[in-house]
Formats: sequence, structure tokens, C-alpha cells
Amino acid sequence: MTPISAQTYALTVLEWLAGRDDLLELFLGSTGSTLQSMKENAQEASFLISVLDFLMMDDQWVLECCDDTDLDPNKMRVARLAFPGGEEMHWT
Repeated sequence: MTPISAQTYALTVLEWLAGRDDLLELFLGSTGSTLQSMKENAQEASFLISVLDFLMMDDQWVLECCDDTDLDPNKMRVARLAFPGGEEMHWT
């Protein structure tokens, strides 16, 4: 997956998340983001990584999002890794 296709994938996820009031509130609360900062940072790789990381906290959210948007759920992690700076952290 290219960085451009990862960005497209993540923007689709962000659009879906923005339409889910229950999850959006949880996302905003857990990330410290606001609706304004979401608009301002929607093109930033680090912000889009945070969107994907948030959704991947719950397999059901991933499946619901992908069902609603026709995204491949197996590519969500791949999209995250395709961003500059999106490499997995190894803490050991």
C-alpha cells in the first residue's frame, strides 16, 4: 500500500468515524482532539495514524466501519504501517 492509498483509506475511516456520534465522542475524549483540530489535522499522517489506532482498539469497530464503507478490514493495519512514521513500535 502506498502512502497516498493509506491516506485515502484513513480518510474514509475518519469520515465514517465522524458520522458515529457515540464513537466520535469517545475518540475526541481519548485523544484530546476537538472537531476543529480534526478539520485542521485531517491531512496529517500522525493524526490519521491516531484514527486508525483508535478504531483498531476494537475488532467490532473495524468490522462495522469496513462493512459500511466497503473497505478491506485486513488492510487497516497495512494502511497504518504505510504512513511515514507509521512503523510498529518495538518496546523490547
